[in-house]
Amino acid sequence: MIGLLASAQGAEAAASSPMPTTGYTSQPIGHYEFCKRYATSCEANATSAALKLTPRIWARIVDVNAAVNNNIFPRTDEEIYGVAEYWAYPTSEGDCEDFALLKQYMLEREGIPASALLVTVVKQTNGDGHAVLTLRTDQGDFVLDNLETQILPWQATSYTYLKRQSANDAGKWVGIVDDRNLLVGSVR
Repeated sequence: MIGLLASAQGAEAAASSPMPTTGYTSQPIGHYEFCKRYATSCEANATSAALKLTPRIWARIVDVNAAVNNNIFPRTDEEIYGVAEYWAYPTSEGDCEDFALLKQYMLEREGIPASALLVTVVKQTNGDGHAVLTLRTDQGDFVLDNLETQILPWQATSYTYLKRQSANDAGKWVGIVDDRNLLVGSVR
């Protein structure tokens, strides 16, 4: 399958693994307010299974990711709405979580289950917060990011993963165990 994914994206894709999660955690305030406006987007999911990838599905995911990244102009919530945090479906401009929400919306319309499309909060190497869309698949978890043209396995990114939507309920969030950068000292 990885070879099929690589040819559909035009770049070599590495194998991924599922992102390890913990129990429920706090919902970002922007998502809480978003759920008040779009309640049907924040309900329990019909299934919690990972997506079975096929070449056709992967090609559609690549197309949607590129379309959103190429057609939405990046601007902060402060610049657009005059507030620090406002999650919304963008039409022409938006910030990172808006890109993720639009990709999620469009891919759900393509038939991909909500349980496989999870908005995820990460920390960039410079310490800034950021949001991406995690795609849960039978090939592992992949990241759709407005700062990266390629869809990458989550562990191939430089982010520290903090939390994401629950696969069981789009209105709830779970913690992420991101222990990729833990240093192990020698025992004497």
